[in-house]
Amino acid sequence: MILGVDIGTTSVKVAAFGPDGTLLRQHRTGCVIARPCPGWAEQDPLDWWRSCVDGISAVVSALPAGSTVRSIGMVGQVNTHVFVDEHLQPLSPAIIWQDQRGSEIAAEIDARFAPPVKVRLWGAPITLDASFTASRALWYARNAPREWARTRWILSPKDFVAAKLTGAIRTDGRAAVRLADRTGTRYLPQAVDLVDGLAERLPPIAESTAPLGPVTDPQLGIGAAAVVVGTMDTFGDIVGTATTQAGRAMITIGTSLVAAGASARAVPTRGIATFPPHAGLYVHAGPTQAAGDSLRWWSQACGLDIDTVLAQAAGASAGSAGVVFTPHLMGERAPLWDASVRGSFLGLSSATTRDEMSRAVLEGVAMSARHVFSGVEEACALPLSRVVLSGGGARSDLWAQIHADVLGRPVQRLRVHDSAVLGAALLGAVGAGVHPDVETAADKAVEADRVFTPIPANARRLDSLYEVYTASHRALAEIHSALDVWRTAVG
Repeated sequence: MILGVDIGTTSVKVAAFGPDGTLLRQHRTGCVIARPCPGWAEQDPLDWWRSCVDGISAVVSALPAGSTVRSIGMVGQVNTHVFVDEHLQPLSPAIIWQDQRGSEIAAEIDARFAPPVKVRLWGAPITLDASFTASRALWYARNAPREWARTRWILSPKDFVAAKLTGAIRTDGRAAVRLADRTGTRYLPQAVDLVDGLAERLPPIAESTAPLGPVTDPQLGIGAAAVVVGTMDTFGDIVGTATTQAGRAMITIGTSLVAAGASARAVPTRGIATFPPHAGLYVHAGPTQAAGDSLRWWSQACGLDIDTVLAQAAGASAGSAGVVFTPHLMGERAPLWDASVRGSFLGLSSATTRDEMSRAVLEGVAMSARHVFSGVEEACALPLSRVVLSGGGARSDLWAQIHADVLGRPVQRLRVHDSAVLGAALLGAVGAGVHPDVETAADKAVEADRVFTPIPANARRLDSLYEVYTASHRALAEIHSALDVWRTAVG
């Protein structure tokens, strides 16, 4: 058996698979996000730890007698930071990727790098935003100086949990977003030197499949299973969707949405990140800020559960009678990288129904996917003919069909919806020698269970509304900026 752990924003998932990707057992624990101030978003790191321990125990105890866990692979949310002391005790709540408290500091840092310098250092004219580690560290140093002085390590969620499991402190180059150089093997001096004392608080970099060591707690019941370094959840999705050959692409719908594609070339593209190449293959990706989180917000605003909202949305026609939703509830990441923009419903009238607004939320998230996907395709410099859909949002047939209609191309939904936890397990399997490499592991384990093809009439209606969606950011830029000034002024 191979075990995968995914420390997501909405939940912590633990699953056991056979080496061929067959799902054997799984466990999910919900995560709570605290929002103590406008623009802030925090989680308790010890909740991740307890959820992982409970999940591993539940999954392992449910396996058939005589089962052996060979490996544990871990992935998790990134641009989420937990500041810990030398005993791995958190000094404050973890600041998660959605948090915008450091946006002004980030703007100061971003302005130091001209676009050509960004291309040279990071491969694209990216934006160094509030989730960038240096932005967070500088905010922390200025606003929590006593805690900063006690900070021994700044860790991502998966590195924090892996350290508590094994006692070893490591990270990988992909999880060290914007901090690692373009080889992914060492830190970039121009990034690390932005904050005094940052370099000494960062964990050493290793390969994502490198073994950390065995689990030190015998009560977990997993013997000598090897724990590997693991990586960011997006790369877990890339492995778990087999986006490991040129021309392949994926969209995963979780709390946020990520679109990614693989190619043998790298064309610098604004708003799109390019991972360090592996075996001559580049992976280009862009994360949004609120995908499943938009559905969660709308369901809470309506006072309805998510299944009811989805059922209502199914009763409205494609295009939502001309209502367009922009899912920028806490600013937007790719491809806009705009911390001041906020969500909106456009085109409301006295005849608009809640069903149409529910469908508009689903369509708006799919439009954000298309917006990122167009940049990914540009960065790949080739058509992406194979697009797979995964994540919790892919469980909805309606939402999968809407993505096909908005993208105007077929999408394959995978047998294992939680592709990040499968990808995590496969990384562990490679580290333990179960598979020779990541590409072989992905090809053996990843299968599609259904293909959704665009409905021509729906695709035509949504195509014209997509133009409204993209134009809205440009048209409302001054309004969003003014509202941002107002929010800052009133605290």
